[in-house]
Amino acid sequence: MSNKLHKKYGLFTAIAMVIGIVIGSGVFFKAEKVLTATGGNLFLGIIAWIIGGIIMITCAYTFSVMATKYEYVNGVVDYAEATMGKTYGYYVGWFMAVIYYPTLTSVLAWVSARYTCVLFGFSISGGECMTIACLYLVGAFAINSLSPILAGKFQVCTTVIKLIPLLLMAVVGTIVGVINGMTSYNFQTVVEKVDMAGGLFTAVVATAFAYEGWIIATSINAELKDAKKNLPLALIIGTFAIMVVYILYYIGLAGAVPNSVMMAGGESGAKLAFEKIFSSVGGSLIFVFVIISCLGTLNGLMLGCTRGLYSIAARGLGPKQKVFKQVDNITNMPTNSSVIGLLFCGVWLLFFYGSQLTEGWFGFFNFDSSELPIVTIYAMYIPIFIMMIKKETSLGVFKHFVMPILSIIGCIFMIIAACFSHKMHVVAYLIVFAIIMIIGSITINKNRDHLVDEHKIVKNK
Repeated sequence: MSNKLHKKYGLFTAIAMVIGIVIGSGVFFKAEKVLTATGGNLFLGIIAWIIGGIIMITCAYTFSVMATKYEYVNGVVDYAEATMGKTYGYYVGWFMAVIYYPTLTSVLAWVSARYTCVLFGFSISGGECMTIACLYLVGAFAINSLSPILAGKFQVCTTVIKLIPLLLMAVVGTIVGVINGMTSYNFQTVVEKVDMAGGLFTAVVATAFAYEGWIIATSINAELKDAKKNLPLALIIGTFAIMVVYILYYIGLAGAVPNSVMMAGGESGAKLAFEKIFSSVGGSLIFVFVIISCLGTLNGLMLGCTRGLYSIAARGLGPKQKVFKQVDNITNMPTNSSVIGLLFCGVWLLFFYGSQLTEGWFGFFNFDSSELPIVTIYAMYIPIFIMMIKKETSLGVFKHFVMPILSIIGCIFMIIAACFSHKMHVVAYLIVFAIIMIIGSITINKNRDHLVDEHKIVKNK
C-alpha cells in the first residue's frame, strides 16, 4: 500500500471542486447586507461584488502558484510555514483553530437556523432560532466526528443542491424582471442616499464572507493531473464563475421585488423574492434548498474546526500535543481536537448572540464575528505574498511580481474597507485577537525546542 496521493483529478473536476467549496450560505446571507449598505443602489452593489471577486481571484491565483512550487503543502498554514518559517505558520494555525474556523462555523449554524426560522415564521433572535442553531452545530460535529465518510457524501450532495436556488433566481428572476420592468425600475431607483465610499467599503467587506473558502481548494494540488497548469486554471475559472453567479443572483433578486421591499423584508427578503417568482409553494420549496446549502457550508467548516488543534499538534506545536494529535483507531478522527473545536464554536456562538442579536451584552466588544476574522486572514496573507516576491526569483514577471503585488493591494483594500465599515469595533476585535494570540505565544514558548527555522534548514543543507 502506498502513502502517496495519486494524480486522479482533471481540470473540470478541479473547477467543480473550487465552485463547490466556495459557494454556500454567504451569498444568501450577505446579499441583503450589500443591498442595505448601498442604500438599494444596484450599480454600487454590483461594483462591491466585482471588487470582492477580483480580490478573491488574484489571491487565489497567487496561492495556486505557491501550491505548484510547494507540492507537499496542504493549506494556508503550510504556505505560511514554507515562506515565513514555522513560528509564523504556528500563529496562523493557532488563529485558524481558535478564532477563524469557530467564528465562521458558529455564524453558519445561526444562518442555517435563521433561514429555518424564516421558513416556519419564528423569530431569528429568539429561543427557537438559537435552539435550532445549537442543534445544527452539534449535528455537524456528530457527523464529522463519528462518520467522516457520511460527512463527505453529505458535502457532495449539498454541492449540487446549493446551485439550484442560485441559478434559478439568476436566470428566471432576471428574465421575469426584464419582462415586467422590475429590473429596470430597481436599477434606476435608489432607495436611500448613503455615503458612497462608506457604503462601498461596507458592501465589499460583506462580500468577503460570501467569497470565503477558496483557500481550501489549493489543497488538492497533490492529487491534480498536471497541477502546474491545471491548478491556476481551475482557481481562475472557478473563482471567476463564482463571481459571475453571485452577480447574476444579485441581479435576479432585483427582478423579483422592489429593492425597498427587499430591504424592509430583512431576513425574509430572500424568501419574499423566491415566492414572488416561483409562487408561495414553489418559493418555499426552493428556500428549503437554501437551508440545505447553508447546512452544507456548515458541514465543511466543521471539518476545519475538528482538525484545528490537531493540525498544530501534528507539527509538534501547541498545547497538550499528545492529547490533541491523538486519532481514534476506528473513526480515524482526531477526537480530542474535535471536542475542543466544538467548545470553541459554542463560545463564539454565545458571543455572536450576545453581541449581534440582543441589545449588546459585551458593551465596547460587540463586534461582528462573521466578518472581521475573514479580514484578519487577508492581513495574514500579506507577509506570505511579500516573502514570495522575495524568495521565488525563478518565476516570470507576471507570477513573481504582478499577481502578488495585486494580491497585496487587494488585501490592504480589504483591511481599509473593514476599518471604514466597522470603525471602533475593529479596535475591540483587535484587543480580543491580541489576547488570544498572546495565549498562543505562551504555548509556543513552552515548545521552543520543536521550532526549527526554515531558513536554517536550507542553510544547513
